[in-house]
Amino acid sequence: MSKRPRKQRKGKGKADKINNAAQLAERILHFLDSHYGEEYSLKQIIRKLNIRDKITKGSVEPVLHKLVAAGSVSKNPRNHFSSTKTPDFIEGTVDFVNPRFAFIVPDKKGEGEEDILVKARDLKNALDDDKVRVMVNPPKHAGQKREGRVLEVVKRAREEFVGRVEISPRFAFVVSDFKKMHHDIFIRKSDLNGAEHNQKVVVKITEWRDEDKNPTGKVLQVLGEAGEHEVEIHSIMAEFGLPFEYPDEIVQEAEAISDKISKSDIKSRKDFRGVTTFTIDPADAKDFDDAISYQRLPNGNIEMGVHIADVTHYVKPNTPLEKEAYDRATSVYLVDRTIPMLPERLSNGLCSLRPHEDKLTFSCVFELDEDGQVLKHWIGRTIIHSDRRFAYEEAQENIDQQEGDFYSELTLLNNLAKKIRKRRFQQGAINFETVEVKFKLDDKGTPLGLMVKERKDIHKMIEEFMLLANKAVAEFVFNKNKGDDTFVYRIHDHPDLERLETFANFAKKFGHEVSITEATRVSATLNKLMGEIEGKPEQNLLEQLAIRSMAKARYTTEPKGHFGLAFKHYTHFTSPIRRYPDMMVHRLLQHYLDGGKSADKEAWEDKCIHSSEREKRAADAERASIKYKQVEYMALAEDKAYDGIISGVTEWGIFVEITETKCEGMIRLQDLEDDYYEFDEKNMRLIGAKNKKMITLGDQVRVRVVNTDIDRRTIDLEFADDND
Repeated sequence: MSKRPRKQRKGKGKADKINNAAQLAERILHFLDSHYGEEYSLKQIIRKLNIRDKITKGSVEPVLHKLVAAGSVSKNPRNHFSSTKTPDFIEGTVDFVNPRFAFIVPDKKGEGEEDILVKARDLKNALDDDKVRVMVNPPKHAGQKREGRVLEVVKRAREEFVGRVEISPRFAFVVSDFKKMHHDIFIRKSDLNGAEHNQKVVVKITEWRDEDKNPTGKVLQVLGEAGEHEVEIHSIMAEFGLPFEYPDEIVQEAEAISDKISKSDIKSRKDFRGVTTFTIDPADAKDFDDAISYQRLPNGNIEMGVHIADVTHYVKPNTPLEKEAYDRATSVYLVDRTIPMLPERLSNGLCSLRPHEDKLTFSCVFELDEDGQVLKHWIGRTIIHSDRRFAYEEAQENIDQQEGDFYSELTLLNNLAKKIRKRRFQQGAINFETVEVKFKLDDKGTPLGLMVKERKDIHKMIEEFMLLANKAVAEFVFNKNKGDDTFVYRIHDHPDLERLETFANFAKKFGHEVSITEATRVSATLNKLMGEIEGKPEQNLLEQLAIRSMAKARYTTEPKGHFGLAFKHYTHFTSPIRRYPDMMVHRLLQHYLDGGKSADKEAWEDKCIHSSEREKRAADAERASIKYKQVEYMALAEDKAYDGIISGVTEWGIFVEITETKCEGMIRLQDLEDDYYEFDEKNMRLIGAKNKKMITLGDQVRVRVVNTDIDRRTIDLEFADDND
C-alpha cells in the first residue's frame, strides 16, 4: 500500500506552491529585485524560493531565460542571474533599536511615509546613527510596511566606543556601554594598550569584514577601573565625544584678550551703569550671562532691561576661539561638572556679568505699563554695572519676606512677569513644568541624597523676561524685511495629532480627558491636564510622555513659529556664554542694526543643523550622567519595596518609574513566573495567557530592586508583595 504524502507543517520550512509559469516568474522577479546587486545560480534561486517539487524545479530555468530575454533579469558568463531593475534608493540614518532589527529614518521623508525596517543581517555592518544608502524592497502585498536592505554605509557616526574590557587567555572583547551598540568589539592581545580585565577603555574600530560577526578594534585609551566615579563620568564624556580640556592655543588666545573697556567702546553704546541692575542665578553658578535692570520712567511707566553678555565683542570671527566655540556649540551640564563652551577666562571672567564691575552687553529694553503690556522696546549694545548678584533662593526670600536688597523692585518685576505669563498661556502657550532631579554628592562623587528641583516664582520671572527678549529680537529681524533677511530662529512644529491621540488614550487611564479633536484646542487641553496632575504620582510620567508626543524644537533659518510658546517668531538671544546659536543671533542682529544686507542662507542653515545636533548630544550625555547616578543611588539605597508607575511596556519587559526617587527600572518578562504574557502593542499592555491578568501602561505597582548594572546604566526590578 502506498504511503499518503506527508502533510507539510506550517511555519518555517514550508515549501511554497507555485501554480503556473506567470506566478513563478513573479516570485523569481520579486526575489531578485529585493536582492539588487547580488547574483544567484539556478540552484541557489531554487533553494532560496524553497521550491521542492520536481515539476516546478524544472520550470525555473526556462522561466529565467524568458526573463533574461525580456530584459528583466541579466545573466553573467558564470550562469548567475541578477535583477536589472533600478531599485528605489534612499539615504537615511540608522536607528538600531534592538539586536534583531533597525529602522532607517530617511533624510527626506514624504508626508505619511514610514521609516524603513531593516533586519540586522541586512544592515551591512551599519551601526546606530550611521548615514546609509538603503534599497527599499518591493512590497509583497498591499499595505505591507516598508522593508529594505543597506547597500552602503555612507558615513560612520562614530568609530570610537567606550566599554569594559573582558580578557580571556587567547583574546579580548570590549563590551560597549552604548545601549544601541549590539556587537562586542574583538581586540587582539597586542592591541590592548596595557588595559586589564574589567577596566573601562576607549576603543576604535579598525576593521570589520563582511564575513565577520564582530568588528575588530584597538584600545586607544585606558580610563580606569569600572565603577569608579571619575572613570564612569570620563566614560560618558568619551562615549558622547565630549572634550576633556581645551587645546593650549585656545587657552592662550582667551588669556590674551584684554579686560580693558576703551572710551570708544563706551561711546558706541547706551550707558546703563546708573540704572539699578542685578543678576539672579543658581547659587553655584559662575557664568552670569543675563542681568535685569529696572527704573520708573517720568511718565509713570516701567523700564525693564534684559542685558546679555556681549560675547561676540570678545570672540571674533574666524579665530581659533570662535571655531572651538562652534565645534562645541553648547555647554554640557553633567551630574557633577560643567563642560563649558567657552574657556573660563571668558565664561567666568570677561563675559560674566559679575557685580560691581563695568560689563559690555547686548540689550533688549522694554517700556511696560502696570499690566506688563509692552508699549515699546529698544535693541542695541550697552554697558552696565550690576549692583547685586542674587542666588535664586535669596531673591525669592526677599520677595516672600518683603525685606532685603531690592525687595520692592523684585516684587514689582515678579508681579509684571506673572501678568505676562498669564497672557502667554491665554494665547496658547503650553505650561510644561518638567521634574528635574539633582544629586547631593560626597567628595568621591558617591550620591548621598536625591532632590527634586523646585521651580518658584523667581525662576519663572527670569524665564518670562528671557522669553520676552528672545521673542522681541526674532520679531524685530523678521519685521525689518518681511522675513527675507536670513536669521537664526528657534522653531517648534505643531504636534502630530496621531501621536497626541496615543498620549490622550494613555492619560485617560489615569482618569484625565485630553481632547485633541481640534488642533486649536490642543494647548488649552494640555494646560488643563498639567494643572490637574500637579503634585500627583503620575505628574512626572505624564509630563514626560506629553513632551515626547511633541515635535522637537530646533534651530533653523526658516522663519516659522514656536508651537509650545505660541510665538509667531522666536530665537535664542539670552545665553551666548553657553550656546553658540545665541552668538550667531548676536552677530546677525548687529549686522542688520548696521544696515547690512541679508546673509548667506545656506551657510547659516548649516550652522543651525550643527547646533541642533550638538544640542541633542549634550542632552543625551546629561541624561546618561543622571541615569548613572540614579543606578548608583538605587544600588546603595535601602532594600525595600517602592511605589511606582508603569512607564513603558514592551515585548521584552515592563518599565517602572519609582515614585520616590524618579528612577526608572525594568521588570524582565522572562522573570515573570506566574504566567506567560503576550504583548498587546496597540493598547500598550501585557495579557496573561492563562490568568488573563492585564499589566498596563500607567498602572500603580509595588517593586523591589533586584540588580543594578553601572556599565549599562540599568536597574532590574521585580514586583513586590502588597504587604512588603
